[in-house]
Amino acid sequence: MTSEISGARSLPASHVYDRIKAMATTFRLRPGDKVSELELARQLGVSRTPVREALNRIAAEGFLVATPNRGYTVRALDAKQLMALYEYRATVELGVVRLVCARATDQELADLARLVDDSRDEPDTDAQALKLLSRDEAFHEHLAGLTGNPEFLRSVRSINERLRFPRWIDLRVRRTETRNDHPEIVRALQTRDQAIVHALMSQHIEKHLDHVVELTRAGYAEIYTGNALAEYAESRFTEADGDSAVL
Repeated sequence: MTSEISGARSLPASHVYDRIKAMATTFRLRPGDKVSELELARQLGVSRTPVREALNRIAAEGFLVATPNRGYTVRALDAKQLMALYEYRATVELGVVRLVCARATDQELADLARLVDDSRDEPDTDAQALKLLSRDEAFHEHLAGLTGNPEFLRSVRSINERLRFPRWIDLRVRRTETRNDHPEIVRALQTRDQAIVHALMSQHIEKHLDHVVELTRAGYAEIYTGNALAEYAESRFTEADGDSAVL
């Protein structure tokens, strides 16, 4: 069988990677399904080579499971894995706020406060919830950037990607209970009180753990009955007209 697709486009490998990764992070590629390299190449209108390279990278990042001689399957969405991810997130982000307390300038924290003030919660509709999700990720990445340590920023970005779908489901399931903790965290950072900041960030992350099983069930329902997050991610690529754009 030829490895090339008739009429395949010459898209940058980075674009192919971004598209497939978006499918994985939003579970457009469904949990437990075997990934077809050929089908993805046909869907994207590209040759199989950049698809194969993308799948290798995405598997290394934890979104796909590679099995010798069997190819790739999509990672599971289960409560145990979510618990592990939130535990990891707590460890990383508590380290982030400790360093930000010690290293960020007053001006940097003032800029962060303005960013938070401009990002009000409006989760009444799916569109508003999607914006809130994007702003939440941006806040945590901005915070990580203030450590001055690029490894923290890299870790937080990876965590955001791996938790993007469950956080989206959380926003939908508990829309009326959503509370923005960011302003309180920033105010505590401005006082340089590490104990208070540590407590607030712990509460901010751990509040999700009480309903991980509920999130898992709701996540599967969303995956198989619509998946608005996947639709949104795909629309971003369409609007970009060839540019790599994700949530």
